[in-house]
Amino acid sequence: MDELLAGGKLHLDRPAEAVARLRISNPERRNALDHEILDALAAVIPQLDRGIDTRCLLITGAPPVFSAGYDIATIADENFERDAESLVGHPFHAAMEAISHHPWPTVAAINGHCLGGGLELAITCDLRICAAGAKLGMPPAKLGLIYGHTGLRKFLDTIGLARTKELFLTGRNLEAERAERIGLVNYVVDDDRLGHESVQLAAAIAANAPLSMRGNKHAIDLLNSSPVLSDQQEAALIALRESCFSSEDLREGIKAFAEKRRPEWSGR
Repeated sequence: MDELLAGGKLHLDRPAEAVARLRISNPERRNALDHEILDALAAVIPQLDRGIDTRCLLITGAPPVFSAGYDIATIADENFERDAESLVGHPFHAAMEAISHHPWPTVAAINGHCLGGGLELAITCDLRICAAGAKLGMPPAKLGLIYGHTGLRKFLDTIGLARTKELFLTGRNLEAERAERIGLVNYVVDDDRLGHESVQLAAAIAANAPLSMRGNKHAIDLLNSSPVLSDQQEAALIALRESCFSSEDLREGIKAFAEKRRPEWSGR
């Protein structure tokens, strides 16, 4: 059963074991991200990090689009500068931080057009599965907007310098197939299969060892953000790896592999 958040503009449900799905549903604004939605994302995502009941977070949009980005059409002329900075500042940043700091794997299921802030939301997730008919793009050049450096860094990390410049300087939308070729998305599936395939992917991820998922995600993110590790960071990563050798999960994983059965993870 859906839990309705942000005045019904964000739906939370559990489509598979240990999978939580957040669906943006703001159809009148093409699933644009407003204060209510952003605040709800920032509030609810940290709550999903409790125990191991949720081991994968799936984020998608209500058809026919994923998200058209910031809800800039609601910015009033009389308070334009204040309202524009307010929308793309704290609420958006807090929501993206909640996604990027979530300790469990996150998957964006891009069910339709994914633009602007909606695309940054998608690349903030660990993996992206995309409907073949979707288009992805960054329109700041067509709006007079200089994009935030934290968002630009995500694109540089994901698709590199040349493709980031192409995306932001041309303002052109990319077809899903090309987005996959340049690494902007991980998988492209038929439009009518996106819902099923995204849940299947999230369920397969959630079935993996909890300690491995959290530990590997943390290590990957740290290495990506800090190419040169401090002595303290390196020692912490070594300790993290060594901790798995005494864990119940590693023993259970090896035992289940030998017995050719599904592991029963404890998260310890």
